[in-house]
Amino acid sequence: MIRFRLNATDSKTKARQGTLELTHGSVETPAFMAVATQGTVKTFTPDEVADLGGQILVANAYHLYLRPGVEVIQQAGGVSKFMGWNRPILTDSGGFQIYSLTGLGKITDEGVTFQSHIDGSRHTFTPEKVVEIQRALDSDIWMVLDQPIGYPAERPLAVRSLERTTLWAKRSVEANERVTGTGVTGGVTGVTGRLFGIIQGATYDDLRERSAKEITALPFAGFAIGGLCLGEPPELTYRIIDNVEPMLPKDRIRYVMGAGYPADLLQMVARGADLFDCVLPTRNGRTGSAFTRQGQINLRNACYKDDLRPIEEGCACPACQKYTRAFLRHLFMADEILGPRLLSIHNLHLFHTLMREMREAIGQGRFSEYRNQRLEGLKSGAQEVAG
Repeated sequence: MIRFRLNATDSKTKARQGTLELTHGSVETPAFMAVATQGTVKTFTPDEVADLGGQILVANAYHLYLRPGVEVIQQAGGVSKFMGWNRPILTDSGGFQIYSLTGLGKITDEGVTFQSHIDGSRHTFTPEKVVEIQRALDSDIWMVLDQPIGYPAERPLAVRSLERTTLWAKRSVEANERVTGTGVTGGVTGVTGRLFGIIQGATYDDLRERSAKEITALPFAGFAIGGLCLGEPPELTYRIIDNVEPMLPKDRIRYVMGAGYPADLLQMVARGADLFDCVLPTRNGRTGSAFTRQGQINLRNACYKDDLRPIEEGCACPACQKYTRAFLRHLFMADEILGPRLLSIHNLHLFHTLMREMREAIGQGRFSEYRNQRLEGLKSGAQEVAG
C-alpha cells in the first residue's frame, strides 16, 4: 500500500513537505534515496545508512534478478529482509541498465531481450515480467519498464521511446491488476498498489507534455520523471520539470530519477519534486571527492597533505568528528579502504542533512530563504575554488 499525505507547502515556490506511507515504513519527503543497486549501499551496513538519516533505498530489479536470483530473495522474505534493511525500498526496473549495456540487448514493442553482463546468458524482460519480479522481491515501490534514451537525442528516437514507454506502462497496469488481484488506485483516502509510471520525452517540451498526459491518465500510485540528469545543462533540466509539474497530480509522489547534485536537489524541490536518487555521494566518496556546503573538494590534492581541519567545520558526521583532511588524504594515497568509507559516510550524511533541513524549512515557511542561502554558499565556494 502507498499513501501520500501533503503536510506543508511553500508560499513562494512549489516546494512540498509530505509523508509517504509504505509497506515497510513511512518516509518524510522530500527525501534522497541512497543507491543499493545489488542490495547494498557500497561500504555501508544498513544500520549505518539509517543512522545517517536514510529512510528509503533504491535497489535494482535487473541486477537482483540476475544475481542472486528472485527465488532466493523471495525465500528470505523479500528484498528488505534479505539485505537486513527492514525499511522501505524502491526497485528500479532495470530499463536504464539494459539501455546502457550497448550491444547486449535488443528492444522491441514486446520487451527487451538482453545478454547478461555476468555470464552471457540471454533473458527477456517484458513489462509483465518486470511487475512479477518486483512483486516477488516485495519492494515498496515498483517502477515500470520504460525505454530511456541518452542526451542529446534525435526527435524520431525520442518519439519512439515515448510511445513504447506508454505502451509498456499500460501493459504494466494490467499486469499489476492480474498479479495483485486489485487495481492500482483505491478509495478517496489515498492510493493503493505499488506501481509508479515514468514520463519520458527527452528534451522536447511538447513530447514531455504528451508523455505526462498519457502517463498521468493511468492509475499509478506515483509518477517519475525519467531521462534527465544525463548530461544536459541544468537549466534545461529545470525547464522540463517546470513544464511537467503542473500536469502531475498533487496527491501523488513526484520522483526525479538520477538527480544528485546538492544544487539540483534544492532547485528541484523548489519545483515541486519529492523523491530523488543518485550514486554521487557514495561513488564520489570512493574516489576522494567530498561534498560540502561550499561545493566539492578533492582530498587527493596535495594542498590537503598537512591540512588538520575536518572535511567541513561544524559537520556532525562521524568522519568530521574524528578525522582530518590530512589523514583522509593519507588513506587515499595509501589505498586504504577506510578512506573511501569515511568520505562516503560524510557525503551521505550531508545529503540526508540537506533533505532534513529542506523539510524543516518548508514546514516553517522559510524554504525560499533557505534555498537561496544554500545556493549562494555553493556559488561562493565554487568561485573560491576556481580562484
